[in-house]
Amino acid sequence: MSLSIGLVAHDRRKPEMADWLEQHIAAFTDYKIYATGTTGRVLQERFPKLDIVALKSGPFGGDQQLGSMIAHGQLQAMFFFTDPMTPQPHDVDVRALIRLANMYEVPIACNRSTADLLISNPRFQEICEQYRGHSPEQIFSEYTSRKV
Repeated sequence: MSLSIGLVAHDRRKPEMADWLEQHIAAFTDYKIYATGTTGRVLQERFPKLDIVALKSGPFGGDQQLGSMIAHGQLQAMFFFTDPMTPQPHDVDVRALIRLANMYEVPIACNRSTADLLISNPRFQEICEQYRGHSPEQIFSEYTSRKV
């Protein structure tokens, strides 16, 4: 089964994301790519042969669409080049997306060096598949079984 990968970049990091993807394009030819709106359009224009689905723009729900895909086991890895120097009007959505990736054991890289490490790992696909369908409800059972 092919992996579904999320690609997201804040505005100032979109060119870096596109340059990074060009360096690693061979690794992405067999993956389905989901990207938030503007990132998706930038990548579609530059890489028309890749299977890229552009979702809504991040502030208009794209981050939440990716989060829903994570919660439903439909996204196996994410590369999210964040801009730590620019305030984001949808910062709560960004934090929620990263939180879901952590809860569901979805590998996530938030900068170029970590993205390089992740995609170059010879076990990348195996690791992503290993956690497909991971259920945080089991790990956090004390939360789900708490008395309210």
